[in-house]
Parts: sequence; C-alpha cells; structure tokens
Amino acid sequence: MPLLLGAAAAQSAAPLPSLPPAATFPLRIDIMSQRSYPGSDLVIEQTLSSGVNYKRYIASYRSDGLKIYGLLTVPNAAVPKGGFPGLVFMHGYIPPNVYRTTERYIAYVDAFARAGFVVFKPDLRGHGSSQGEAQGAYWRPDYTIDTLNAFASLRRFKTVNADRIGMWGHSMGGYLTLRAMVLDKRIKAGSIWGGVVAPYNDILNNWHRRDGGGPPPNSPSRRTRTQILETYGTPQTNPSFWNAISANSYLARLNGPVELQHAIGDATVPVAFSRSLATGLRAAGKTYTLFEYPGDDHNISRNLSTALRRSVEFFRRSL
Repeated sequence: MPLLLGAAAAQSAAPLPSLPPAATFPLRIDIMSQRSYPGSDLVIEQTLSSGVNYKRYIASYRSDGLKIYGLLTVPNAAVPKGGFPGLVFMHGYIPPNVYRTTERYIAYVDAFARAGFVVFKPDLRGHGSSQGEAQGAYWRPDYTIDTLNAFASLRRFKTVNADRIGMWGHSMGGYLTLRAMVLDKRIKAGSIWGGVVAPYNDILNNWHRRDGGGPPPNSPSRRTRTQILETYGTPQTNPSFWNAISANSYLARLNGPVELQHAIGDATVPVAFSRSLATGLRAAGKTYTLFEYPGDDHNISRNLSTALRRSVEFFRRSL
C-alpha cells in the first residue's frame, strides 16, 4: 500500500496536562542532556524517482517509540573510503495538515544531493505519515528528540561516514539545529538559514511575524506557550528558567562551526535573531560566519544559488 505522504495528525483541543516543577521541565538543556537518542536503522520504505546523480527514497526510523518518515537521498557514485558525508536536513514550519514529504525544499535538497552528500530530511512527528502528534518545536522537546534520533539513525546508515555528518536547518529547523548541536557534540557543523535562534526573551517579545503565518491561535503550540508563561513566569520575572531551556545559554558546548544566512528584509524571522546568535558565538569563542542578503525573503529565494553554493562549500570544508 503506498505511503500517505500528507495526512498529519489531528490537532486536539483537549485540556493540557499539568506541568512539572521548573527544575525538571523536559525542555531544559540539562534534562535533555541526560536522555539517550539511539535512533535506529534507516528502513527504505519506498523508492522514488531518481535525481540527476543520486537516488531518492522514503525511509523511516524510530524516535520515542514512534515511526518517523523522511526523504533520503544517496549518491550514485562509488562509496568513498569511510563513507559519504551526510546531512540531516531540518525543514521549517509548515502546517502539519498540508505537509508533504516530497514537496518544498526541492532545490535545497537537490543542491546537497548533487554535491555528493547523503541527505536525510525527517518529517518530524505528526507530519506526513509520521506517527505522533505535531505540537510544535519551541515549547516541547518532541521535535528536538526526533532531530537527534534522525542524526543517530543517519550515523548508522551503511554508506555514511558516521564522523562526517552535519546539519542544515531553516527557520524552525534552525532552532532545532542549534539545540541538537549543543546536545550532541558529534554534529560536526551546522548551517542555519533564517533561523529562530535568539534567546527566549526575543522569541517571546521581539518576534512579530509580518507574513501572517505561524500556528493558529488555538494550536497545541500556542496553548502550551500560554500555559508555560502562566506556570513559570516570563523571562523578566524568572530568567533562570528561560535561560535553562535556551540553547543560546550553552554555546560553549558547540563542537563545530556554524554558518548563518539571513535576509535583511525577512518578514517571518527577523535578521536580528541571527545577529544575536553571532554575537553569542563570538563571545563563546566559536567559529561562525554570517551572510546577510538585502532585499530578500525568508527563503533567500532571490539569492538562492549563491546561498546554496556557500552552504555546500561550508559543509565540504567542515566535514
């Protein structure tokens, strides 16, 4: 039976469960660091039409007991000694009910696949055919868990060099990329485009989307955010809590370079977010580059070929 590549889990308006004490909140970096993220073998579920010089598949892996699907590309070339370099490709926010595994980011995945990387773009829980409920990235650990298990699963793939894997993330996927990098030092490099990568004070108070997008008001993500603020307070009244759940507080843990690309006119995520992360990386003594694009949009579509070339070159140097 063909895979259903678009039907996402229904969003529930049921009452939210009560939250734990702040010291054990599951989104805390120290709490997440205590978990294991073993992933699983990648299972080829469906063979798709091939790219120019690479094969395309729908593959699955396990995360938190859930079966998660994703798009996998594998070069046609002979496997080099040690295996191909790999990339975990983290997509941005797409309404789960319209998400399709094989739609969007086509040119982006193609650029890395053509360049000889094994690319795995996980769907995340509740997206496409993936099991579980889509409840958002910023207020629950679920998507970060799926991201880290995707990385662990790609490390186990037979033609990939487990020590040469990086991560690319756009928008929400940039948030997940940064979190994954501070939680797992084996991620060798990260490229983040238009990323939600500022501290939580900025996410809460300085993120005013001008494109009208984002989760609807009664979504699980919006409701959970309200519940967290009511339970633990704001970044102004309880800064220790918000610092504990922010990857920006743990930049010293990074074990590889970070490339930031952002359009100055981004109407979805302000360029100030990438500038803020760049300041934090510089203060932490970490290697980074920041490319800005005047007059462009959230997808850097007007400078796409330049931005993709820069990211391909970044990963070739870093991996």
